[in-house]
Amino acid sequence: MADGRLRVVILGGGFAGLEVANALAKAPVDVTLIDRQNHHCFQPLLYQVATAALTPADIAWPIRWVLSGQANARVLMAEVDGVDLESREVRTGGGRFAYDILVVATGATHAYFGHDDWAAAAPGLKRIEDATDIRRRLLLAFERAELLEDEAERRALTTFVVVGGGPTGVEMAGSIADVARNALPDDFRKVDPAQARVLLIEAGSRLLPVFPERLSAYAERALTRMGVEVLTGVAVTGVDVRGVTTANGRIEAGAVIWAAGVQASPAAAWLGASHDRAGRVEVGPDLTLPGRPEIFVVGDTASVRDGDRPVPGVAPAAKQMGQYAGRVIAARARGAPTPGAFAYKHQGDLATVGRKAAIVKLGRLELTGFVGWLFWGVVHVYFLIGLRNRIAVAFSWLWDYVTFGRRSRLITQAPAGPG
Repeated sequence: MADGRLRVVILGGGFAGLEVANALAKAPVDVTLIDRQNHHCFQPLLYQVATAALTPADIAWPIRWVLSGQANARVLMAEVDGVDLESREVRTGGGRFAYDILVVATGATHAYFGHDDWAAAAPGLKRIEDATDIRRRLLLAFERAELLEDEAERRALTTFVVVGGGPTGVEMAGSIADVARNALPDDFRKVDPAQARVLLIEAGSRLLPVFPERLSAYAERALTRMGVEVLTGVAVTGVDVRGVTTANGRIEAGAVIWAAGVQASPAAAWLGASHDRAGRVEVGPDLTLPGRPEIFVVGDTASVRDGDRPVPGVAPAAKQMGQYAGRVIAARARGAPTPGAFAYKHQGDLATVGRKAAIVKLGRLELTGFVGWLFWGVVHVYFLIGLRNRIAVAFSWLWDYVTFGRRSRLITQAPAGPG
């Protein structure tokens, strides 16, 4: 503590980490935010970068720019190696940084359920790099198919498998079908992208289990109308660069996208903390590590209960946790009473299925179809950072809706390894 000001170190510049920093803008603290990347990414729209509807710049912003107007905050780009609990220091590749208060908001990554070797053949979708990699794989599959004379080989290359029937999987499958059937057919001569085969494989009994069954059934019908083959109750038992193996047999594919699960960052190991099966750190009612009131864990890194149910790993929950932790820290810094226990307020569930189709669940209100799609679009544009991005994304969606185009169909790097 220097000059009576608390040193607050925040690990992670995602939704939760930025909300903590913003909440401390007027508090008598010095904030250091550390992230291994220099940008904040709006993850709910990553699948649109992966399917060429948006560019990375539409949904990502430099963290330094986001916090440039906050005099008590500095941003460091570094990889965290661990935390020294006794000396209260964070270890990074760029040095050690002392803290009085530590906020761990390092998010989550893909979970392959003990088959990490599948990652190279079936990328997940958590970062800009993941999205551009998937876009490259999808577009390259069509390019390679155009070079072939054998119809069976072309058919295999233009088969795309999405594993996991949650919101990300549903959105990815619908968007792949959209780009194949609406944006690409005029671009090729030998291969017909409109005949591409898109499969969505879910091990559970239905898609979107967090939604009511009626909405889940609507999503499956909407995907089927778009030409997506939905396979529920089917487990994937193997993945390689040529496709997937399931209990029902082998599926050859030009690209496989993983949307079946997530696991938390290594924060639990850094802190020597108890955690759930997904690696999320178990925290107390005030989001602090039990026995360590100086350490907050928020966002997808934290295992938090909302009554009998876990708080979902969604952006609104991460933002609420960040805002709450920021208020608690600000109150401590001022010597004021701290807020009561964290209480999560569920703001609803949304998922887009494809062009002119989405499902929305807000309390008793349920929306589907075009109205749901409009509502989904307005909400996502609203939560983007900055007027420029809101206008750019809204214009891109309007243009794509009118022209059926995808303006970002760029293969931005040469193939490297699988895919």
